[in-house]
Amino acid sequence: MNAHCPIVTIIVRPREKVAQFMNVATKADTIRIGAETRNEKAAQMKSVLVTGGTGTLGTQIVKDLLKEESISRIVIYSRDEYKQSILRDILNDDARLRWFIGDVRDEARMEMAFYGVDEIIHTAALKQVDAGEYNPLEFVKTNVDGSAGLINAALRSGVKRVIALSTDKASSPNSLYGATKLVSDKLFVSGNAYSAPRGTYFSVVRFGNIVGSRGSVLPRFVSQIRQNLPITVTNPEMTRFWMKISDASKFVLSSLDSMSDTGGQIFVPEIPSCDLRTLVEAIAPGYPVNLIGLRPGEKMHEEMISLDESYNTIYREGRFLITTNTDVDADPASPLKNGSAYNSENNHLKMDLNKTREYFKSLTTELTS
Repeated sequence: MNAHCPIVTIIVRPREKVAQFMNVATKADTIRIGAETRNEKAAQMKSVLVTGGTGTLGTQIVKDLLKEESISRIVIYSRDEYKQSILRDILNDDARLRWFIGDVRDEARMEMAFYGVDEIIHTAALKQVDAGEYNPLEFVKTNVDGSAGLINAALRSGVKRVIALSTDKASSPNSLYGATKLVSDKLFVSGNAYSAPRGTYFSVVRFGNIVGSRGSVLPRFVSQIRQNLPITVTNPEMTRFWMKISDASKFVLSSLDSMSDTGGQIFVPEIPSCDLRTLVEAIAPGYPVNLIGLRPGEKMHEEMISLDESYNTIYREGRFLITTNTDVDADPASPLKNGSAYNSENNHLKMDLNKTREYFKSLTTELTS
């Protein structure tokens, strides 16, 4: 070989490597990139289970979840197969829906239903105040024991986040129902003590009356008016918080998304209230009223944040967060001051007659149509 002849080294690269070197995508690269994109998208998709998914609020939550592209599967867990059949028809048996018949008292059944679920929205409960006074053990079995079983099943199944629905009656409870929901709230908040090795976190949403839901006074008032019967009112000075069902569903879902990495918050919405005298005058001015007095377990004014809870409550854009931190600095922008309860009587959003009439206008139209 001539010593003056240059040595030329030819490096042979695989076709894919050459294309990458030349910044040209091959068919193989396109397939690989497409697969990675699909895998990333699949990893972002969520499976959500709703207990009590055939109830008034549960149904609305399911409808709103179906609007989200990030939801790959929605599991409806409830006891009543007839209600499931009706809802299946209403929702056109969407391919993302799964239907589990089961009771929240059945921990083994819940664990089976929770397999592969990322998030749980727990709406199932026994909720009628007067029924709770006469059937206390049944309320304990569903609202307390059922909550404990759900927490255990979620931890064992590796569910990432759980949000449980509570009630204003859980704050300074006067009824058996309220007491069971207070215990349930405590169970969910304390469930985060077992979260660290498993990555399952728990929070609670607490709000007032859902307008038009089962047990709400508004459908009863409308029914009595249709039958030409007097409207039955416990006490005209009684006040209640109000929330439209669409707003309640949005609040639940936004609270679920807002949960911290450690869980433990109780989310409380900033919502209006009014007294029953104003409500009746707004929907049926001059209509005859029959006063029947308070029923067992009822309170004159509902409360969503107790005086003691106010010290560890923070305010964030239309919602309050009751935290486990007992050393929260007072927020000058918060409508709730330390040492004061947030109840339906002293509510800064308590409505007068005109505001009440406007708030319930569309709802009464829907109910009477």
